[in-house]
Amino acid sequence: MKKILLVYNPVSGHAAFKNKLDAVIEQFQRRGIFLSVYRTCAGDNKNFVECVKISQAEGIIAAGGDGTLHAVINWLKKNSIDLPVGVIGSGTSNDFAAHLQLDTEKIIDAVAEGRTRLVDLGLVNGKEFFINVASAGVFTGVAHEVNSRLKNFLGKSAYYLRGLGELKNFKTVPLDIVADGENFSVDAFLFLVLNSPSVAGFKKISDSAQIDDGKLDLLALKNCSVAALINLAKKILAGKSIQADENIFSLQAAQIEINSAVKLKSDLDGEAGDFLPLKIETIKHALKFFC
Repeated sequence: MKKILLVYNPVSGHAAFKNKLDAVIEQFQRRGIFLSVYRTCAGDNKNFVECVKISQAEGIIAAGGDGTLHAVINWLKKNSIDLPVGVIGSGTSNDFAAHLQLDTEKIIDAVAEGRTRLVDLGLVNGKEFFINVASAGVFTGVAHEVNSRLKNFLGKSAYYLRGLGELKNFKTVPLDIVADGENFSVDAFLFLVLNSPSVAGFKKISDSAQIDDGKLDLLALKNCSVAALINLAKKILAGKSIQADENIFSLQAAQIEINSAVKLKSDLDGEAGDFLPLKIETIKHALKFFC
């Protein structure tokens, strides 16, 4: 019987996963998979590593949003634990799971069959990993500024409602970028460094972003008119890539350094990251992922 550690966040999304826990355990057991369960808390989760060892887990399944997956990956990597990881998307934002078109049944099948693929990770300033996106600028800090009760009640709408309050501060910042040794300067409202093309619930922001190509894609929204911003929003809402838009600065690189004269705090998979400057490197095929 395979042993898997299920790590669930009791407050992710609408805080509903805990009501599905028994059914999920039953589904896994029916496929010959024994689950140990770890409940995350608001603290430092310092006993996570011990629980991994005690459970003798052959893999980890994170049940929550992108932030929960982000936390699990960092706990594992920072403690040199090499186990395959999967996700049951049950948070407000489940971009990585959405990109891979994963649901509970597919995850259970992948675990039962031992089916994994190697995916890249981004590493920021040599200490913090991200699996989906690193960002900074207008709107990008909304995810960790929104009250958790509001997120649970309104879902993604909470992000956009909170974002509307940022419109009065909608202004560009100067960015100095070094990508694989090449220098660039751009005034931008925000930037995204993507591993997958799925961001903020939109499934194809970029045409070229791939989770296993050893590179990250940078998109920066340049200074432009309100009309241009509306046109970009229409493209995004229609599920179209904005990578080739004239108001988007884009590049692809294995190593990206970003700095600004303006104080900017980064966001990593929806969690608060370092202030700029950021030194981001791609760790190719760093993680085995159930899918």
